[in-house]
Amino acid sequence: MPAPQEAFEQPAGARCDFAVRVQPVVDEVRKLVLAEYPDGSPRRELYTGRLVDEVTNLDTGAVTRVDASGTSLVEYAPDGSMTWYVTGPVLLGFRENAGSLPRGIWIVDGVYVVEFDPTYVHKTITLVHGSTHNVCTDVD
Repeated sequence: MPAPQEAFEQPAGARCDFAVRVQPVVDEVRKLVLAEYPDGSPRRELYTGRLVDEVTNLDTGAVTRVDASGTSLVEYAPDGSMTWYVTGPVLLGFRENAGSLPRGIWIVDGVYVVEFDPTYVHKTITLVHGSTHNVCTDVD
């Protein structure tokens, strides 16, 4: 089934030094539910498909496009935490002091795991092989 990404905006200082908008320009991501808990909530899902996001500096109008077409196996734990097992590029936002990368909007590419705490605020990335790039620097 389709799994559309919603556009979103962040104020200056939240992810980049300036206000930013992220919106999909190509969104062909699909989701497959692999397992559910007895109450019907998802336990394991697979996300795959082409996703290209446009990142815009709302102060200057500078724009860049990023390929975020990675494939993710997502596991949801009973405590509300979530773990992604990823191959390929994914776009992730980090707040100040809220994860294993500094504040920013990051394209993470390669083979890696992303662990989210139950609030989804704190993220930890474990790279098996890959790279990270802060997209804020591309539109600064």
